[in-house]
Amino acid sequence: MTVSLHLGLSFMTRKFAKACVTCLERHNVVRNKQFLCALRNFGTGPNDSDRDDSSSDAPASTIPQFSRRASLFGRRRPLSPLERVSQLLPEDRLSQEVWALRDTRNTEEEQDSQSLGKEPEETTEEPQGSFAPHHVCVPGERPIRFGETLLAEFSRKRRLEFRKMFQLKEGLKLHSNWGLIAHKDMEGRPAGSIIRTSMGNPIVIRRPSLDEFTLFMKRGPAIAYPKDASAMLTMMDVTEGDCVLESGSGSGAMSLFLSRAVGHKGSVLSVEIREDHHRCSVLNYQRWRSSWSLRRGEEWPDNVQFHHGDLISARPLLEGRGFNSVALDMVNPHLALPAVVPHLHPGSVCAVYQANITQVIDLMEGLRCSALPLVCERIVEVQYRDWLVGPSLKKDGTFNKRKAPREDDDDDKYEPSEGDTKGDLNFQDPVAFGAVPYIARPHPEQTGHTAFLVKLRKILK
Repeated sequence: MTVSLHLGLSFMTRKFAKACVTCLERHNVVRNKQFLCALRNFGTGPNDSDRDDSSSDAPASTIPQFSRRASLFGRRRPLSPLERVSQLLPEDRLSQEVWALRDTRNTEEEQDSQSLGKEPEETTEEPQGSFAPHHVCVPGERPIRFGETLLAEFSRKRRLEFRKMFQLKEGLKLHSNWGLIAHKDMEGRPAGSIIRTSMGNPIVIRRPSLDEFTLFMKRGPAIAYPKDASAMLTMMDVTEGDCVLESGSGSGAMSLFLSRAVGHKGSVLSVEIREDHHRCSVLNYQRWRSSWSLRRGEEWPDNVQFHHGDLISARPLLEGRGFNSVALDMVNPHLALPAVVPHLHPGSVCAVYQANITQVIDLMEGLRCSALPLVCERIVEVQYRDWLVGPSLKKDGTFNKRKAPREDDDDDKYEPSEGDTKGDLNFQDPVAFGAVPYIARPHPEQTGHTAFLVKLRKILK
């Protein structure tokens, strides 16, 4: 009966066990005080506030032992059924196997406490505003500083979920649906660092390239997209030291590409008729120059002259100047060509950026009716196609493997394929180079039509 009582009490809760002890003491059913003390301490821990003072009478070995790991995480180590029963029995009735089990448990707890004691020294975090010494910046590159223009990206399941360009300022935070990051946590780190938000999501912080800057900068009118700007630079054959005329500054995208192409020895004259567009292009140009100086420690060439006015009536501005090439991004460019062509070198190219085919037709009709020494060489529409290329995966996330073609005489031989067994990423064998098939398909989100580019060349008649 005593053994069955002990087994029954091993599955009790703490409060119910105390109630049973009270009843047993009142009716004088059990006379073993050692057993009553163990039962009274059943299910209690060192943090229990309602422990009775009589629990101190119990032997130290009968009180449950708790590891340091359990106290750190606010919970105790779960006890096995054998430990629960052994704590209810007197010590003189315990076998050698139970004592050996207790010694093993105590040894493991001591090892856990020692390892936990060393954890704070091994997992010290880096101070804010610094980076590990093994991060080496590219020659000419500097750590991130306040005032720079940065780009934040977050990808999940090989899909870009968040991208934002911002200026790093002291005291501000980067806000997103995936958490917050203080700007001070980015200062001093190398570009391309991964910083976790307040919600634990990894965000890549890096510097934008020039084409990314033109796509995400503040703008009013439509910009010359990087794919069209690169095609125009190829058409115009812009090299370092050239003098280029741009009509239609817009948001300043084409001005930045031309500024980089002509370098310190060249110059760009950008004319814009609208005041708001002129102001926007100047601000974006200055913003990129200031960010570049903080990034590289050298000045971006100040070779763009912005002018607010109409190119048709800007003859005094162009007087005495010659240009190696011209970029026109405006409505009715055939009206401005008579004022531009006299200042264009023979054999040079005039690239015209038009939004739709109707504007191209009007341009061609204006050239037909005029006596300008221009020849249309090419009309193109630049189209880029994004593709997705990735390894072939199974439903469980493991890699598919290439299978050699089976010969007819080996049909009777069956070899278990990879799909017959459930794959596990943790126990997946390393796959040799060339053994994984890849899947390539067009990206579902493609860039639509942006503009038509017309290439005009000046000839001598």
